[in-house]
Amino acid sequence: MSTNLEVGIVGLPNVGKSTLFNAITKAGAEAANYPFCTIEPNVGVVDVPDARLGVLADMFKSRKVIPAAMRFVDIAGLVAGASKGEGLGNKFLSHIRETDAIAQVIRCFDDPNITHVAGSIDPVRDIEIINTELCLADLETVDKRLQRIAKIAKSGDKEARAEVPVLERISEALTEATPVRALDLNDDELDMLKELNLLTIKKSLFVANIAEDEISDYSQNEYVKQVQAYAEKEGSAVVVVSASIESEIAELSDDEAKAFLDDLGVSESGLDKLIKASYSLLGLINFFTAGETETRAWTITKGTKAPQAAGKIHSDIEKGFIRAEIVSYDDLIACGSQNAAKEKGLVRLEGKDYVMQDGDVTYFRFNV
Repeated sequence: MSTNLEVGIVGLPNVGKSTLFNAITKAGAEAANYPFCTIEPNVGVVDVPDARLGVLADMFKSRKVIPAAMRFVDIAGLVAGASKGEGLGNKFLSHIRETDAIAQVIRCFDDPNITHVAGSIDPVRDIEIINTELCLADLETVDKRLQRIAKIAKSGDKEARAEVPVLERISEALTEATPVRALDLNDDELDMLKELNLLTIKKSLFVANIAEDEISDYSQNEYVKQVQAYAEKEGSAVVVVSASIESEIAELSDDEAKAFLDDLGVSESGLDKLIKASYSLLGLINFFTAGETETRAWTITKGTKAPQAAGKIHSDIEKGFIRAEIVSYDDLIACGSQNAAKEKGLVRLEGKDYVMQDGDVTYFRFNV
C-alpha cells in the first residue's frame, strides 16, 4: 500500500487536537498491518473512503481491496514560543516540514471543565498564535538561507543574485506574520524555495471543533462563524467536527458508526469530511486498477498524464509505457462488465498525452 498524502494536525493545547488525532488513529487501527506503522507514535494512517472500490471488487471478483491512504501527523506541543523551543516546539515543527498540508484545529466550544491555555475561548486569537509561530520558524530558516546566499551573490553567481530579492521579500512578509502562501509567488520563485520546506508555504485548512450537541446544527455557533470569516479572507477551507463524537465513532464497527451518525442526523463522519477537504485542498483524485488479484485506488494530482500515473504503480511501467486502456467508472458500472463496456466502445486506448480523470479504471500496457 502506498501513502500519497500526509496532513499535519496543529493546534494549541486543550482545543481537542489530541482527541481528534487519537480518534483518527483508532479509525486507522489497521495501520498495524502496514510496514511504516511503527515509525512514530504520533503518526496515524487512515484509509481514504471510496465506495467505488467495493463495487469494482465485486465486479472483478477481486481477492483483495486496497484503498488509498492518508497519514495524519500529530504536531504536539505547539504553544506561543514554539519557534524558540517552548513546549516541544522545535521537535514537532521539524515533523510538520515533511507534510503536504496543515490542518489547524480550533476550539469552538465552551466547557468550564477544560481550561484553555490562554484562559478564554477566542478562535481568531488561537489561529494567529499558531500562524505567528509557524511564520517565526520560517523566518529563522529564510534568514539563515539569505545570509548564505547573499555571500554567494556577491561573488557574481547569477542564481544566487536572483534568489536574494525573493528571500528578502519573504523575510519581510514573515516578519509581519504573513504566511508565504499568501505572497502569490510564481513557479520559478517556488522552485527556489523547495529545499527549504517552509511551513507557511503549505496549503492549510481549519478544523472547527464544536460540542457534541451542536453537530447536527452549528449555524448559531459564533466561534465557527469567526473561523469561517477568517478562512474566507485567507482563501482556506473550514471543516466542522466534534472530536468527542469522532472518539465515539472510532470505537464502533462500520455499521454501528453509520447508525450512530444517522441518529445524530449527520451524513458523514468528521474524519471523512477532513479527508475530502484535504483531497480538494491539494487537488487530488483517485484512479483504479482492478482484476482478480486486487482492486486498488491510486492517488494522483489533477492534471497528471497517463505515463506519470503509471509511475505511481512502478517506475518500470512509466519508463516502458505504451498505452493506457481506460474506461470511466460510471460507464463501466452502467455496462455491468468490462466486456460489455468494450462491446459498446467505451474502453479507450489512450497515449502519453492523456490526462487522467477521477474514477478512471485503468490497465497500463508497457514494455521493458
